[in-house]
Amino acid sequence: MDANYFDLSDETPVYVISVAAQLSGLHPQTLRQYDRLGLVSPGRTAGRGRLYSTRDIVLLREVQRLSQEEGINLAGIKRILELENENIRLREEVHRLRAELSMIRALIRYELPPA
Repeated sequence: MDANYFDLSDETPVYVISVAAQLSGLHPQTLRQYDRLGLVSPGRTAGRGRLYSTRDIVLLREVQRLSQEEGINLAGIKRILELENENIRLREEVHRLRAELSMIRALIRYELPPA
């Protein structure tokens, strides 16, 4: 057996909908609705059943918190999640570009003869 066979990340879809519902404290029908609305996008089994990751469970709880405690409607929650994901993507891009700029600066210093 492969040594990495059981190496699971928070992104690995492993929970069927009934278990995900229990872990998130939500009804399975609510999970289906959130999937239809694009709030949470679980993985799929070969038979098209939903499989949720630990990250999905955390996200489901956050959607529920925003809805119940903050009074935000589902469209608003979807927009918040989109903006948070875009923020993460942009931060990663800035980090990558800074590293690239540092490398270019180092190459320029290395290749330019002393004045």
